[in-house]
Amino acid sequence: MWIDTHCHTKYSHDNWLEPVDLIRRAKSLGIDAVCITEHHSYEASAPVEKIGSEEGMLVLRGVEISTDQGHLLAYGVEDDGWNIWGRDNYLPLAPVIERIQECGAIAVPAHPFRELGFAGFLERVLEIQGIAAIETHNGGNRDSDNELAGIAATRMALPTLGGSDCHKTLAVGRCATEFSVVVSCMAEFIAAVRAGQCRGAYFPGYAAERR
Repeated sequence: MWIDTHCHTKYSHDNWLEPVDLIRRAKSLGIDAVCITEHHSYEASAPVEKIGSEEGMLVLRGVEISTDQGHLLAYGVEDDGWNIWGRDNYLPLAPVIERIQECGAIAVPAHPFRELGFAGFLERVLEIQGIAAIETHNGGNRDSDNELAGIAATRMALPTLGGSDCHKTLAVGRCATEFSVVVSCMAEFIAAVRAGQCRGAYFPGYAAERR
């Protein structure tokens, strides 16, 4: 089962990607589900879940969090109560991870080796405590950045995720996560990640279409 685990729509307020275009593009590529991770807010993705149901596509929801050391993907929060800081940027990394865990959710560093401002952790990712996996395949990254993330995941003995980090239609599905079990809800998603029943990859259906 393939899930694009890192997707943005216009509700991230940094792009114009319509949710229905994202979902239809993912379906056309053969992706089984998408996870919407709007910036700063879990609640912002609520309209996308409804559209997914109408389009016959499983839509899971997370959030991308901007910390003072890099970006985190959180899966399993159920509202924006995780954010107790009253702002959206440069949140303190360790307390954020602790708060995510208190919510019964998991934290995953996004594009950790992307050298752009505070977006990537770089080598600091090796020191982070309390994360469940590492995003090793990000569709917006250089291949070399993804390779470094893969090396870090191996060194830390952590599962890997892949996501397109799409902000436009054609970016959907460049990278995705292959699950070895069926995932039909966020609880099953989290259980599979914790069990290591997933791997980040360049989605083969995307590569085939682009040739």
